[in-house]
Amino acid sequence: MSDDQARDTGSNSIELHTVEDTEAFGRRLAADLRAGDLVVLDGPLGAGKTALTRGIAAGLGVQGRVTSPTFVIAREHRPGAADGRSPVGLVHVDAYRLGNGPGALDELDALDLDTDLADAVVVVEWGEGLVEKLTDRHLRVRLRRDPDSDVRRAEWTWVG
Repeated sequence: MSDDQARDTGSNSIELHTVEDTEAFGRRLAADLRAGDLVVLDGPLGAGKTALTRGIAAGLGVQGRVTSPTFVIAREHRPGAADGRSPVGLVHVDAYRLGNGPGALDELDALDLDTDLADAVVVVEWGEGLVEKLTDRHLRVRLRRDPDSDVRRAEWTWVG
């Protein structure tokens, strides 16, 4: 990321001017992620959640093209070449269609994501308030888009 495209605005906040900046930020996050980590992405439509996941996937070196799992709810990407780090997979979940309430918890349990956490990084879009129970600690990334300038801002923190 060049300084004119993305600018750190604090220890846990960054401005992202392009899709490429968002993907590069995802690659940076991936450097600190390990199998068993849960990443919860929060943001409105068009905020860059799937672009960020593509960057995380690239940083982990997983196989397969990363697209939004909206209609299939979850996609599994197997580990690729290790490149000096332990191979780790990625499970990309879109919890939007799960809704909320007891039915959503049943559907979440049916996905068996807690089993996936043993071998993969699990990234969940639209999962805030629903998936945190899967693990004691998770990375929360909030993405917001400035409607006037189309610049995105990401804020992230480890919770738990």
